[in-house]
Amino acid sequence: MANRVSYFSDLIQRVTASCLLSGRHESGQVSAGDESEDEKYRSEDEDDEKEEEEEDGEEEEREEGFRVWEGTKEEARNERVTELEMLIGEVFEAVSAMKRAYVSLQEAHCPWDPDKMRVSDVTVVAELRRLGVLRERFRRSVGRECSGGGGRGTWRVGAATLREVVAPYEAAVEELKREVKSKEVEVENLREKLKTATSRNGSGKKGRSQSHHQSKRRVSCSSQAQVAVATSPAPELFEATMSLVKEASKSFTSLLLSLMRSAHWDITAAVRSIEAASYSTTATATSMTDSIVGSNHAKYALESYVNRKVFQGFDHETFYLDGSLSSLLNPDQYRRDCFTQYRDMKAMDPIELLGILPTCSFGKFCSNKYLSIVHQKMEESLFGDLDQRRQVLNGNHPRSEFYGEFLRLAKAVWLLHLLAFSLDPPPSHFEASKGAVFHPQYMESVVRINDGGRMVVGGGQVVGFPVSPGFKLGVNGCVIKARVYVVPRP
Repeated sequence: MANRVSYFSDLIQRVTASCLLSGRHESGQVSAGDESEDEKYRSEDEDDEKEEEEEDGEEEEREEGFRVWEGTKEEARNERVTELEMLIGEVFEAVSAMKRAYVSLQEAHCPWDPDKMRVSDVTVVAELRRLGVLRERFRRSVGRECSGGGGRGTWRVGAATLREVVAPYEAAVEELKREVKSKEVEVENLREKLKTATSRNGSGKKGRSQSHHQSKRRVSCSSQAQVAVATSPAPELFEATMSLVKEASKSFTSLLLSLMRSAHWDITAAVRSIEAASYSTTATATSMTDSIVGSNHAKYALESYVNRKVFQGFDHETFYLDGSLSSLLNPDQYRRDCFTQYRDMKAMDPIELLGILPTCSFGKFCSNKYLSIVHQKMEESLFGDLDQRRQVLNGNHPRSEFYGEFLRLAKAVWLLHLLAFSLDPPPSHFEASKGAVFHPQYMESVVRINDGGRMVVGGGQVVGFPVSPGFKLGVNGCVIKARVYVVPRP
């Protein structure tokens, strides 16, 4: 700009000089010095014009080069945008496929479908690997761009976004790896137990009585339970599971009775109410109830009530929660499915399982039995509110100590039910009726009667009320005795 100003200033001087010279020429007074000065100005004018033309040419060349550079940059930008759009499209496609596979994996849990579960699991892992490949592609492309010096802030934002998308799936992969390791450890433990059980069976002595042999077989049944899980359903496994049911029933009943006493319940009246709701209200029933309470045996009446509720519908394949007839339409496949569910569920924590699948078949069973055992007034009296009941009615499962103890009983009964429908033929379920003559081959008394200073249980007693049901196994004819509370014959 300064060059332009000086140029105009010189031009004005030259024009002025030219006017003066022309005046001199007209008057005939132009000298040789003036002519030389005019020549000088003309040459300077010509030089300036040449410089201006050169500057204009250089500006045109710069503008043309800038246009070419802009065009190249625009093409590279468009190519980069197209590449990123394709990459993002593949990411969205992989995430959608991942979601579909995960939904299929969840659906395979309820109803239980091992084949579908395996296929869905393979698909989930494949989509996770695909997302990992896309992440590496993005990192490499960003590295090239960063080394070229362009768009650093943009690639950082894009990388952060992609990390947020992929992070949950990476966490899922790590969780699956941990589960695989835990399963491997469990397999090793089962192998050690198998070796131990095999060595014990080989070193057993045969010169023992029949009763001692049966006792030994019952004791070893619990140690061989894990082995039976890995092979096929067996009567010994059913017996061991029934023992777990008895233990869980006693534990839950003890907790319930403790809560009733803490809430200052009238235990005598409570037991009498339980008996009245289950049996005919006769004078005999009332006297038996009074004697039970007087002998501090209220826990057996309460356990009888709990078992009667939790075993109701045991003979049906779904406890009459629905009208399924799979065991009749395809019995062989149904038996295999039941045993597969038993093996998969045996090592699961019921609280964690229901936290993932609260409305599966087992979840519905737990909700139905809890509402049947713990009625509204009982819960309000024991806990002061109905919070647990509301959660169960809404399809959830409380994480309280009381509900956790109930879930252990519910899981034991559910596993026993799965085993019953895994055996061919299934076990026969029976229950001693009130007033029936005590039969030691099919019944087991929870108390002993004082007969003239002697604690005996024999043919002179009758069943006061059943405590837990019994089973007759059709595979080997073994009988799991029904537990009963006996009273003297009237």
